[in-house]
Formats: sequence, structure tokens, C-alpha cells
Amino acid sequence: MIDTFGTLRRGMEVLTENMGIVEAEEFIFLIKSEHFDYTEWQRRYFDNMTLEELKLSIEEYFENHEDLFHNATKL
Repeated sequence: MIDTFGTLRRGMEVLTENMGIVEAEEFIFLIKSEHFDYTEWQRRYFDNMTLEELKLSIEEYFENHEDLFHNATKL
């Protein structure tokens, strides 16, 4: 299991590799904004996915993180 610092480090690496440092910092600022509703954002994000897209996304995540879910059942 990854510790908190490891999770934060990996998250920042993913953000900066894919967005660059400026956009990554802007993303973090927006997430921390008092006007940002993560639950609402997540609802809208997943509402735009088909059931098949969601299922494939979950399966891909499990395959890429087998070390974290070695006892999980396949969908």
C-alpha cells in the first residue's frame, strides 16, 4: 500500500507530466477552491460515460493496479 506522501507524489507527477507545471498548479487551485463541488463535478463526469466505458475504465484500473487489489473479484 502506498503512503500519503507517495500518493501525493504520484499524483503530482501524473499532473505535471500530462498538463505541465502551470496547468497542474491551476488544477490544484481549482480543486481547492471553495466554490468547487467535487461531488457535482464527479457526477457530471460519470454521467457522460456509457456503462461500457465505465466498466472498461474500472477493468483497466484494476489491471494496472493488481498489487492493490489482489483479492478483488473481476467485474
